[in-house]
Amino acid sequence: MPAYVIVDVTVTDPVLYEQYKKLTPGSIAPYGGKFIVRGGATETLEGDWHPQRIVVLEFPDMENAKTWYNSDAYRAAREIRWNASTGRILLVEGFDG
Repeated sequence: MPAYVIVDVTVTDPVLYEQYKKLTPGSIAPYGGKFIVRGGATETLEGDWHPQRIVVLEFPDMENAKTWYNSDAYRAAREIRWNASTGRILLVEGFDG
């Protein structure tokens, strides 16, 4: 069943965040991941949520997503993200119907 990593991020250091953006795609592919959304325009339809940058990654399943997130390949990129932004990350199981 597919799984999605949903990220709501506020970039605090745009120059450093560019380094993160360069490292991340190569870390995702080996785990069957791909970008579905990568920082496009957003519009709040309900509620008081005002995201700055939304990213959605799709993986074949939750296990691959968790393995990617904890991988050595992503660790360096994640450290950069922690220093270049704040945000929230959610892993959610998709619908296989």
